[in-house]
Amino acid sequence: MNEISLNAISLKKDIYWFREILNTRFNLYFNKNSKYKDIFEIKVNDLTNDNSVYARFIKHYNFNFAERLTLVLALIPHLEPQLLDLFFVKNENSNRNFTEFGGIIGDNFGGFLPTGETLAFILAGNDFSIRFQIYQIFDAGHFFSTHNILKLTEVKDSEPKLSGQIIISQNLTELFTIGKSSKPTFSTKFPAKIVTTQLDWEDLIVENNVLQEINDILMWIAHKNTILNEWNLQKTIKPGYRALFHGPPGTGKTFAASLIGKSCNKEVYKIDLSMVISKWVGETEKNLAAVFDMAENKEWILFFDEADALFGKRTGTQSSQERYANQEVAYLLQRTEDYNGTVILASNLKDRKSVV
Repeated sequence: MNEISLNAISLKKDIYWFREILNTRFNLYFNKNSKYKDIFEIKVNDLTNDNSVYARFIKHYNFNFAERLTLVLALIPHLEPQLLDLFFVKNENSNRNFTEFGGIIGDNFGGFLPTGETLAFILAGNDFSIRFQIYQIFDAGHFFSTHNILKLTEVKDSEPKLSGQIIISQNLTELFTIGKSSKPTFSTKFPAKIVTTQLDWEDLIVENNVLQEINDILMWIAHKNTILNEWNLQKTIKPGYRALFHGPPGTGKTFAASLIGKSCNKEVYKIDLSMVISKWVGETEKNLAAVFDMAENKEWILFFDEADALFGKRTGTQSSQERYANQEVAYLLQRTEDYNGTVILASNLKDRKSVV
């Protein structure tokens, strides 16, 4: 049985489980007859012998009841959106939707898009203690966030955090359905292209010490899991690798990056900085975030050519423009440091002072 069929069977079972929970919550909330006294009586599906991509993912992260329900809720609009039509019921007292259901309507999608409030209603009902625990699911330190699995969209400071829409990674949506992630296309949302080469190492003309440093990168990529997990150094060192290539145009910086990707069977994405850098406050960080978020957990090699345009020397903070420029540098450095793949920065200016 192929990956698509295996995922379909696994997800169908979890959607049925979710439907039972949803109907039970509605019955309990509106004081109707219910088979269960609490939604937590409804047992999750046993995935012990399930080898689908979806099941392996659940088992890898050891999801608890609330986390698994959150994941399924995020997937429902992509798989069985009509299941959430229950939330369109009107409140007879106010002649409007129930506030406690949360949810929004999309620009093109006519169904119900769940928010954090939707999850809170299903999981907690009127139980404040459970509702407060839901905030932990969307905390920055939770594996949902650190591994770019799902998140709440940002809301205005004056609005409740749980009013944000629950968004699941597009990569995971594809993984749980067709069994693999499609390659992103070059666009304003992902300003990066794959770079490849048909040449080999003997075609790269560099000094021996440079080859040795490149070999260090290859060794790290090949043995990263051993270093971090078997040697238990994951709490001591960062999971990614960062390198700086410098030299005049035509010396082989992009070529070397392509060869590294070819040697270790990793995709190399060259970021188009002309589409990343923006004069508008916050847009550069937003564009960078799109690249790093898409690349998270895929072990891509991110190649920033002419990186000094972004990673330049920090300036004083006499003007607001300088402060914003420093914020962009700080943000980029932080994302580079936290990225669990390989980042290569390329510069034509060897002697320029840099923050890297």
